[in-house]
Amino acid sequence: MKLNELSDNLGATSARMRVGRGVGSGKGKTAGRGVKGQKARSGVAIKGFEGGQMPIHMRMPKRGFNRPNAKTFAWINVGRIEKAITEGKLDAKKPVDEAALIASGVVRRAKDGIRLLAKGEISSKIEITVAGASKAAVEAVEKAGGTVTVTAPVKSAE
Repeated sequence: MKLNELSDNLGATSARMRVGRGVGSGKGKTAGRGVKGQKARSGVAIKGFEGGQMPIHMRMPKRGFNRPNAKTFAWINVGRIEKAITEGKLDAKKPVDEAALIASGVVRRAKDGIRLLAKGEISSKIEITVAGASKAAVEAVEKAGGTVTVTAPVKSAE
């Protein structure tokens, strides 16, 4: 098969309807837009418009706050690390850090750092350095005989 031999399946495409070309064409005069009114005109943008009444999305109370400088972490579960070790993508004897996780293909990109989470089981003794880790993940790794080093500053409990 060659690229110039490729074609769509029968009925997958239909010819473009040429509107406004005389009443005999079937789509003449109003071109399928009905009669008069705002929607019959060109340049209509009325999504969320309620005829001058205050739109519902503006009437509803606003809650919360989105920090513009918030950090986003790439997360990984201990079960995924264990799977990578058994598949031979990661070496449990060497220290595991963000660069090693990206190089092995376990994590695509580090974003603002990698955060370790506790889903899954881990039996390999690993030395891992990450930007953040949940308490359960740290316990799981230490239970398997490994260590977790967290590089990000720890929030003070106030």
